[in-house]
Amino acid sequence: MKLPISIVNAFTRERFGGNPAAVVQLPHWLPRESMQAVAHQNNLSETAFLVRESDTAFAIRWFSPLTEIAFCGHAALASAHVIAREQRAPFPITLRTAAVGELPVVHCADIEGFEMSLPQLPAHPVHTLPPALLDGLSNAPVEVLRNAQAYVAVYTDELQIRELVPDLGRLKALAPWDVVVTAPGERHDFVSRYFWPSKGGSEDPVTGSIHTALAPYWAERLGKSRLRAMQASARSGELHCRVEASRVHVAGSTVHYLDGHIQVDDGLAHVARSDRPA
Repeated sequence: MKLPISIVNAFTRERFGGNPAAVVQLPHWLPRESMQAVAHQNNLSETAFLVRESDTAFAIRWFSPLTEIAFCGHAALASAHVIAREQRAPFPITLRTAAVGELPVVHCADIEGFEMSLPQLPAHPVHTLPPALLDGLSNAPVEVLRNAQAYVAVYTDELQIRELVPDLGRLKALAPWDVVVTAPGERHDFVSRYFWPSKGGSEDPVTGSIHTALAPYWAERLGKSRLRAMQASARSGELHCRVEASRVHVAGSTVHYLDGHIQVDDGLAHVARSDRPA
């Protein structure tokens, strides 16, 4: 079976910035083992798989190189880009997920990207800190929270975030939770970095999903509902967040990088990318 694959950089306007995600368009779901094999071969933070259910609704699943992921913001943004480019779907569209429900997406021409409506997944204070968290961060945070996805370590300024050196071996012991570090920004409302060694990566370039916790936290701290965020990884990325009662609207730019095909034979997946850039 020959299937189209695209690579899109999310939350950036730079060809080699943001977070790259692979997006595979399927006529129907493949066996989980085949999708995991594709994601392992791609070796990107996430590979998204799409199945069209109607003119404007698409079921979506995400895989890291090691495991299926319940919720991935940057690969959802990349998927919206591919749907607009390849599926010619009229926007707004809906991405349907098993873990976080329906995610409405609108096109944002002004930023050359899309805005996703995501459920708030707020983080709550942690009073007893696991030693692996404190040992895994080179500087001690002033506050620690946690949601279903990650520990949130809060610092006082952007320089601390940029200079922090994680011990990924220590942080891996916190599984199934990842770790995000965050602080007020110098040119943005807040900044962050994200570490996820237990799920197949080290530092994630830009993590859309964790802003369902970060945006509500900083909205309350800063007394504003619209925030501009930056993830301070080596590739970096910018996110525009709008906080409502139970939702967080996260918008970002996208850049198309590569198109190709996957050949799936006998339940095994083999990637045969073309050399044709966008």
